[in-house]
Amino acid sequence: MAEQLGVESWMIDGRRITDEDMLRVVTMVYAGLVNKNMVAGLQALGVNAIGLTGADMNIMRSDKRPVKTIDYGFAGDVKEVNTEALALLLMNGYVPVLSPLTHDKKGLLLNTNADTIAAETAKALATLFDVTLIYCFEKSGVLMDENDDTSIIPLLNRELYEQYKQESVIQGGMIPKLDNAFQAIEAGVTQVIITKASAITSGKGTAIFN
Repeated sequence: MAEQLGVESWMIDGRRITDEDMLRVVTMVYAGLVNKNMVAGLQALGVNAIGLTGADMNIMRSDKRPVKTIDYGFAGDVKEVNTEALALLLMNGYVPVLSPLTHDKKGLLLNTNADTIAAETAKALATLFDVTLIYCFEKSGVLMDENDDTSIIPLLNRELYEQYKQESVIQGGMIPKLDNAFQAIEAGVTQVIITKASAITSGKGTAIFN
């Protein structure tokens, strides 16, 4: 969509650089097109879903990421999750579908890494529920060889993760995903699985543990 609108897209280590034009694009696409299509699909399956950004019900507040070596623009680092609001929805039969947009409570929306949204939500709900966090993407799990979908690493702890990073087995966009996974485990999430969406109920993929 950014390309169609003539907006240049930049990614560094799996994280998007969000200038003013890109913020408009991600808001339209994430909070609108993608989120509402997911909600409609879930409703068709009998799941009473509700689509939200972090600004809705003050679900998730972020600070604009400070500039250090890289200026990520309008990117948000999560500071607060409204656990009570999420629990209220769940306990009343609603399934929240969160788009990766947060707010600073000063009127500004912030693009926020989707894996971070999932991890922060899981960590918050782990104080009230037994939570499993499942990351779904195009691969069957964390792979030893990114070109071989059968080379799944079935179990991954922090020590192995650091080793594989040094050996460049794990790199790029997988790094922030796994950083979030380990932070979730350390915060009380029962288990984290990384797999394909089609394999959610199969138990296949990479399991993260301390």
